Amino acid sequence: MVRVMVVDDHPMWRDGVARDLSEAGYEVVAVVGEGRQAIRAAAAVRPQVVVLDLHLPDMSGAEVATGLAGAEPAPKVLVLSASAEQDDVLEAVKAGACGYLVKSASREEFLDAVRRTADGDAVFTPGLAGLVLGEYRRLAARPAAAADDGPRLTERETEVLRLVAKGLTYRQVADRLVLSHRTVQNHVQNTLSKLQLHNRVELVRYAIEQGLDAD
Repeated sequence: MVRVMVVDDHPMWRDGVARDLSEAGYEVVAVVGEGRQAIRAAAAVRPQVVVLDLHLPDMSGAEVATGLAGAEPAPKVLVLSASAEQDDVLEAVKAGACGYLVKSASREEFLDAVRRTADGDAVFTPGLAGLVLGEYRRLAARPAAAADDGPRLTERETEVLRLVAKGLTYRQVADRLVLSHRTVQNHVQNTLSKLQLHNRVELVRYAIEQGLDAD
């Protein structure tokens, strides 16, 4: 059972989200309304996924995501926000959020996003994924020093990374390469460790910088 924490300052909204999660079979380990409270609670209850609103009374959602990234183990953060503004989306992703869903999403879309976030996928409301990848491509176009002494990936790790950079989910990668879902996750975790990255979004950025998203 996936352990989930809900962080939102609107009582009726966060209680409704928690109820939907519980009814879908998730274990809701905490429901909180402030950022500092969320960071403290995460250290105590160790959620696997945090559903996070961006606008909280004491901290920004991006600040909370940064704080959660320091936990051990760090939970995967899925932002659930009323805002679809570019600045909000990019700030959240740069702070470590694994996905971004607007609150107009349906109950089914939300529950599917939580499941995929727990599986390690980067989940975005349609249209926002292109925005994030476009920003990473822009950053990747900046001149950078060559690093010949960088980490060495195996042929299979590179193959998995290439497909992840093209936007395939881990399950789709597994089907394409005739591997188990768990094997793909292991390859991704090994790659994250070698590259000293924290989540799939950073992994995609690295792949784009290396040109691995090209056909």
